[in-house]
Amino acid sequence: MSESRVFHLKTPLRDEDVEQLKLGDIVYLSGTVFTARDEAHAKILELIEKGEPLPMDFRGLALYHCGPVVRKKNGEYEIVAAGPTTSMRMESVEAEFIEKTGVKMVIGKGGMGPKTAEAMKKYKAVYATFTGGAAVLAAAAVKRVKNVYWLEELGIPEAVWVLEVEEFGPLVVTIDTTGRNYYDEKLTAAREKAEKEIIPRLLEEKIP
Repeated sequence: MSESRVFHLKTPLRDEDVEQLKLGDIVYLSGTVFTARDEAHAKILELIEKGEPLPMDFRGLALYHCGPVVRKKNGEYEIVAAGPTTSMRMESVEAEFIEKTGVKMVIGKGGMGPKTAEAMKKYKAVYATFTGGAAVLAAAAVKRVKNVYWLEELGIPEAVWVLEVEEFGPLVVTIDTTGRNYYDEKLTAAREKAEKEIIPRLLEEKIP
């Protein structure tokens, strides 16, 4: 990757906002972010399939794979910690989710697969990683909880938390709108190096 550039973006994101982002770029995001993990993805896609109304308009927003730690203080919800969830858990449904909801950024950790990358290329979205183990740093960027959906039905970690964030980051772009996938490229490069250099050398060392 070339030298990282830094962007300060605000939701709702437009195609031109995300199309300028390339692998390795750093983003600090302000505006509305919503959390959704496995059960929330399933719930939202089920509503869409049934033609039932969604609780909010997700278009142009950022989806955060996160099961936050939340407490109620003075009658209002407060995010105590908001570390990312492993994103590959959502790989089987993320492409459809991007298509059906119109989200422009997905945030998580650990990378995502080819189906998601293809959807990001087709529908102009990006995937960005937030550092694992920095849950308190993430929570510090949350200025307020705007709303929460399906709290009683799904529970705190799986509910959809709608958050107003300010300079949430650093977020590192690891899938861009061209479909380039940082993790895939690194794995491919490592595999090629092993096949061309490491394995032949090991075999040679074993030959008497």
